[in-house]
Amino acid sequence: MNNKSVDENLPDVATESEAQRRERFERDAMSYVDQLYSAALRMARNPADAEDLVQEAYTKAYSAFHQYKPGTNLKAWLYRILTNTYINLYRKRQREPLRTSTDTVEDWQMASAMEHSPAGLRSAEVEALDHLPDSDVKAALQAIGEDFRMAVYFVDVEGFSYKEASDILGVPIGTVMSRLHRGRKNLRELLADYAADRGIATGARNKSAAKADGGAK
Repeated sequence: MNNKSVDENLPDVATESEAQRRERFERDAMSYVDQLYSAALRMARNPADAEDLVQEAYTKAYSAFHQYKPGTNLKAWLYRILTNTYINLYRKRQREPLRTSTDTVEDWQMASAMEHSPAGLRSAEVEALDHLPDSDVKAALQAIGEDFRMAVYFVDVEGFSYKEASDILGVPIGTVMSRLHRGRKNLRELLADYAADRGIATGARNKSAAKADGGAK
């Protein structure tokens, strides 16, 4: 396809009216509201705070929508604004956002992440997810450090590339990869522990047991 013909189909941000921009924002940006709320809930850990965070992020996104380049990754652009809004609010409050027992990434998102991430959590985690109560999975995800948790969320749950996650989080790609590795490792160990506590054998737990048995001989 000719790049010129593609560009011709994109809106001219410089000449569009306020009404056209509002219509484009409602059509394109607002379609991500549910996904942004899930991400906000991961950050704020409280439904009310998450709603406020999404509202503030969308307000900022609309004000800056003339700066967004049509045809580029709108989802990543919105997530970057959401993440920066969270960081700014967190520093302004200088306190940990409220937490409740409903802290969660949607269960279907976690299951989807496990299925589409071949380099991700494919052994103990997947087996544990099939057998463990949802509360254990949520607890394990909440137990890992925030930097690691957000890397896992953006890459494994939302499916962003390392480069996109790097742009969203405002850190180098190498940092994203390092945090993702640590986050996956921590989550894998926690899920294996939860599974073992309930008598569910996992690949990771079996390997550890085999090593222990081998060392005892």
